[in-house]
Amino acid sequence: MSYTAEIFGVIALITNFIAYRQPTADRYRIVSAVALGALSIHFFMLDAIAGGIVTGIAVLRNFIALRWQGAIVLWSFVAIHVVFLFIEWQFPITALHFSDGFHIEFSDQPSHWSIWIAYASSIIFTVGSIKLNDPSLIRRWFILAELLGLAYAIIVGSVSGTVFNIVNLSSIILKLLQDRRPQRL
Repeated sequence: MSYTAEIFGVIALITNFIAYRQPTADRYRIVSAVALGALSIHFFMLDAIAGGIVTGIAVLRNFIALRWQGAIVLWSFVAIHVVFLFIEWQFPITALHFSDGFHIEFSDQPSHWSIWIAYASSIIFTVGSIKLNDPSLIRRWFILAELLGLAYAIIVGSVSGTVFNIVNLSSIILKLLQDRRPQRL
C-alpha cells in the first residue's frame, strides 16, 4: 500500500464529504472538483489509470459546468470519455512515472474489464454534473455512479477509494433523508 497515495485518498474523502453537503449545485461542483483532483492523484499513484483519467476529466468537467451546461458540452465530455476508454482498451497503460521525467508503461496484455466500470461511473457523473442543477436530484442520480465507483475501487485495491465511495453513498442517503423531513421552526 502506498501511504502517499492513501493520503491523497483521505483528502479526497474529506473534501467530497463536504461537497455533498453544499446547498447549491455550483458550490457542489467547485468543492467536488478539489476532491476529484486529489482522487485522481490517488488513482494514478496506485497505477489505476482509468480511475485517474476519469477523475481528472471530472475536475475539468466540474469547472466547465459552472459556466456551460448545454448539449454540446455534455456530448463533448461523453465523447472524451469514449475516446479515452477506446485508447486505454486498445493500448493498456499499466503505469505512469514522473520520478525521472514523464513516461508511460504499456502492457501487452488486454486491459482489465474494470475500466468499463470506471468509465460508466464517470459518464453518469458527467450527465448529472452538466444537466442537473437541483442538488437533491444530483444526489439521487449519483447513487448509481457511487456504487459503480465503489466496485471499481474494490477491484483496483484502493482502500481510500473504497471508503470514499462508502462515505459518499452514506452522505448522499443521509442528506436525502434529512431533506425529506419536515422543516421545524
